[in-house]
Amino acid sequence: MTPPSSTYRLQLHSGFGLADAAAITDYLHDLGVGAVYTSPLLRAQKGSTHGYDVVDHTTLGPELGDEAAYEAWSDGLRARGMGHVLDMVPNHMGIGSGENAWWSDVLESGQASRFAGHFDIAWEPPKPGMRGKLLLPVLGRPFGEALEAGELKVMREGGRFVLGYWERRLPLAIKSTTAILRPALAVVEGNADELALAELHSILTAIDHLPGEADTPPAEREARAREQELLKRRVERLLEQEPAIASAVDERLKTLGGREGDPRSFDALEQLLNAQVYRLAYWRVSTEEINYRRFFDVDELAAIKMEDPAVFAAAHAKIFEWVAAGRVTGLRLDHTDGLYEPAAYFAALQAEIRRLRPNDPCWLLIEKILEPGEQLPDSWDVDGTTGYDFLGAVNNLWVAPDAGPRLTDFYQRFVAVKRTFNKVSHTARLAILHGSLSSEVSMLAHRLERIAGGDRRSRDFTRVGLTAAIEATIAAFPVYRTYVRPDGSHTPEDVACIERALGRARRRQTDVDPSVFDYLRDVLLLKNLPEDEGRRGEIVDFAMRFAQITGPAIAKGVEDTALYRYNRLVCLNEVGGDPGAFGGTVEAFHAHNVQQRRRYPHTMLATSTHDTKRGEDLRCRLAVLTEVPDAWRRAVSAWGKYARLRKTEVDGEPAPSRNDVYLFYQTVVGAFPLHEGDELDPAFVDRVAAYMQKATKEAKLRTSWLHPNEAYDAAVQKFVREMLAHPEFVAEARALARRLDVPGAVNSLAQLIIKMGAPGVPDTYQGSELWNFSLVDPDNRRPVEFNNCRRLLAEIKAGEAEPRERARSLLAGHASGGVKLLITHVGLMHRHEQERFYREADYVPISGGRHVVAFRRERGAQGLVCAVPRLSRGLARGGWPLGEVWGDEVIEVGPGRWRDLLTGVVHDGPTLRVAEVFADLPGALLWRDG
Repeated sequence: MTPPSSTYRLQLHSGFGLADAAAITDYLHDLGVGAVYTSPLLRAQKGSTHGYDVVDHTTLGPELGDEAAYEAWSDGLRARGMGHVLDMVPNHMGIGSGENAWWSDVLESGQASRFAGHFDIAWEPPKPGMRGKLLLPVLGRPFGEALEAGELKVMREGGRFVLGYWERRLPLAIKSTTAILRPALAVVEGNADELALAELHSILTAIDHLPGEADTPPAEREARAREQELLKRRVERLLEQEPAIASAVDERLKTLGGREGDPRSFDALEQLLNAQVYRLAYWRVSTEEINYRRFFDVDELAAIKMEDPAVFAAAHAKIFEWVAAGRVTGLRLDHTDGLYEPAAYFAALQAEIRRLRPNDPCWLLIEKILEPGEQLPDSWDVDGTTGYDFLGAVNNLWVAPDAGPRLTDFYQRFVAVKRTFNKVSHTARLAILHGSLSSEVSMLAHRLERIAGGDRRSRDFTRVGLTAAIEATIAAFPVYRTYVRPDGSHTPEDVACIERALGRARRRQTDVDPSVFDYLRDVLLLKNLPEDEGRRGEIVDFAMRFAQITGPAIAKGVEDTALYRYNRLVCLNEVGGDPGAFGGTVEAFHAHNVQQRRRYPHTMLATSTHDTKRGEDLRCRLAVLTEVPDAWRRAVSAWGKYARLRKTEVDGEPAPSRNDVYLFYQTVVGAFPLHEGDELDPAFVDRVAAYMQKATKEAKLRTSWLHPNEAYDAAVQKFVREMLAHPEFVAEARALARRLDVPGAVNSLAQLIIKMGAPGVPDTYQGSELWNFSLVDPDNRRPVEFNNCRRLLAEIKAGEAEPRERARSLLAGHASGGVKLLITHVGLMHRHEQERFYREADYVPISGGRHVVAFRRERGAQGLVCAVPRLSRGLARGGWPLGEVWGDEVIEVGPGRWRDLLTGVVHDGPTLRVAEVFADLPGALLWRDG
């Protein structure tokens, strides 16, 4: 399981399963792909479109295919020398569909469940009356209203009793079923078969003697589970064999249902529901009172305790089976910052894989957002990240820094608010901590108050002060999380990040005693731990849980909020990017690659993923606005006359807001289709409308998912559709998009060429071998026209005998995407043929001035030079920057004969004229074979 030469990401779901993947294996092989990298394959909730809501770790998702289909597909990969990189979910499971057997058992048996320790549940939350209970925020309205409307019904499924709420089914605690069986017994006593009555008496006695949910020691949980299952089977047999008892039970269920208009008739049902280990609640309650850890703020994704060896073994059983069989050749680990102790998890995972396949190291990648200047810890047993850091570094190349002040000033004047991204980000983080993650903050404060109360030096700290300090510190965190270990070990980087966050928090939260922040620092760094094991454990647990919440707070506050609020230049608003900075230098880009080559040479290189906010080519097109800032300002100013007439007054203010309108303009220009007649395709209008609905709700300013403002939402939809039906606006937006088209394509092709040559493993997101002008999910998960891809690739391969003419022809008809497919194919094939070179070659920056990015890879006598244009629109006056537009500019490539892999043209080093290198294509991959 050495790192593959490249990967190709496929999103599998019911509409595109394993059989469909198998049907394109030959195409991906011909393209040059080294390994197919799939979304999760384990059984997810029915209808899942992404696979991250796993409900059963032991089986393949039936909607994707069966084991035979998986084996046939993976055999096809192996026969072609291709690997399978599997995306997996170590942090959480889906719990919303009733398909998760672990979760159902917890709902039925609470703390007595064999799986109670599998989930991260606080069985002693701060809310009075919730001890031993689990809050389930699943109701569409407050509990009392739902109950008295008859929406909650106890139902019999054979001999088992469940609570029905619309399509949802929840188990009932077995001890609570006596409230059904005893009244039924009273009805049939003396009127049914004596043996059947005796059996019912026996069942009730056995239920009464069964240990309570909170009174069962861990060692007795298995025995209780067996006894509980036997009792349910006895009830089932009894009801099947004795119609009189079954009829009495059914009558009891009818009376439990209550009568609409008679509130007191629901008292018995309420009493039965109060006897459950879960407490049903209105879904809005989850933001404040939920007591199980979730994936971010998604109630239907519950976190599991992967640090528990039993959970680790159970959750990886199927994956280890595939690894042992050599079918899975690499793993991509989702949201590892949510784990209790990531480094320990990576070590355990690698240890087991090495035991299974001692001669094959596993290619192991983690989804990790690295903030500017942050590096993966050297001690982690992983090969790198999923590539957001590379995306951010290369994305910055196409933004002209000197346009920053003008575009910033124009944006601030347009929206009538002077704002920086740092301020927007901080405000958004606080909004998340006060809103959707407030229950997590409350739980942390509850724990810290209890810890502080046990020490005379800190017992006077109040819950209010501790909560404020926690919130302020999380909101100020400079990275997604730190990695202090339970044994107290930490890195200088951990200390620096915690100190930095606390320093910012102190300055912002002046109403909190500074000693509270000093105390929090010692707790987070596990300093001055007490001798008492119990108190020591509480402090360690708090510190680890604090680390688990900073990531979700930043992800929700930045990725899912601030990136939709700060719309200065949205091609910078990307996962792993820094919208606060305006572009970057070539030197910074080279420094990033040098660092990656030294530390993580097998990391992934990504430019589009299923999680990116915009497709790679949309970003590259919008970046050209920084080369024509005056044209952008004139266009936006002119569009105001159309926009004003299409706004609606909502809550006393025009809707959409000026900030949302600014986002709309960039979205239309960036995503404008290449193939377009006089009238827009209705599908494009629908895509933009759906995107604006999502973007405005994610921004959480005038509407949101949690608190939708229907009037504002309607105003946004009206505005979008009327603007895109307005002939003058569409014509002007089309004209600007066309002005950006070729320079944007130059950026896109340059970015692709760099990805093909840079240190690491290049990934192609499905369909991105052609132009990718998609928006955020679900738009970026639309079906790919693989038949079109296959046809274009066949045409490209047919032109191999005349590579120079082929390149020129494809560039001339660039709208088809064939020129991008050419570079992808040639680059991937060369990486496949020269795998060792790309794994081991050094990285040497080449000076190319303001308008060229170039570097050389070297291994012995072999060499590869990547050279691409940058910010070249002015040189070519909006056309292709080819030939003599470069004048006498030269680059030093080194001695030898260099063959351009894309055009076949041979150049003699060590010095090459840029005009000759870029004679046919805006970029080159020059190969010197020793």
